[in-house]
Amino acid sequence: MIKKFVTKKSARFIVAIVFGLSLFALAQTSPAAGAPAAASTPDSPSTAAATVAKARANATKIGTIDIQSAIAASNEGRRDLEALNKKFEPKQNELKGLADEIDGLKKQLSAQQDKLNEESRDKLVKQIEAKQKGLDRAAQDAQEDFQNQQGEIVNRIMAKLGPIITKYVVDNGYGLLLDTSQATSFPRGPVIMSGPALDITQPVVEAYNSQSGVAAPAAGSVAPKPAKPATSPASKPATTKPPASAPPKQ
Repeated sequence: MIKKFVTKKSARFIVAIVFGLSLFALAQTSPAAGAPAAASTPDSPSTAAATVAKARANATKIGTIDIQSAIAASNEGRRDLEALNKKFEPKQNELKGLADEIDGLKKQLSAQQDKLNEESRDKLVKQIEAKQKGLDRAAQDAQEDFQNQQGEIVNRIMAKLGPIITKYVVDNGYGLLLDTSQATSFPRGPVIMSGPALDITQPVVEAYNSQSGVAAPAAGSVAPKPAKPATSPASKPATTKPPASAPPKQ
């Protein structure tokens, strides 16, 4: 899932959005320092009461958004994450081939324990260990490369998605917006419970798609899940079966 690919940098960006939103909302409601107050006609009691009620309602209006899902569901996110997954398919196949080769050698060692002499066993064990180390290094390098490129996609989209989220929140009078993609298990998570009525993920995605100009994927396609390149199986040292001890002489 997309829930593991938002980086700390993205999280800091989200925090910046929240603080930026507060300043933006303040600028919309507060007169500029030093500017003369414009003359106005006093509101009637009913109008003033309605204004106060609306302000209070907006101040307590709460919304939620799944940032990670929004990035993955956007046309641009779907396009770029799918392209990244396809880019790493050859590497996944290569790593799988190496893992299968090592598994075959381990089965060979297990099946021929009693038939191989000590020199042959040691040679096969060393061959397995060398291949396993090579697989581990290759898998780690591929994983880091994949995560770095995935992070670049996330951060690039997040930089453009942030202002759209801010505008939507201000335009619709939200006083607080929570990111449900970062919630952890109860009771430690910042969001204990949220319902679909509070969620603004879909309208934000639609606004982003409209502004990005990226065409929607072909009909019937689904948003890609961030894939990870194949990792090597847990390394288990190949062991040799000690030769049977010679029977005692009579």
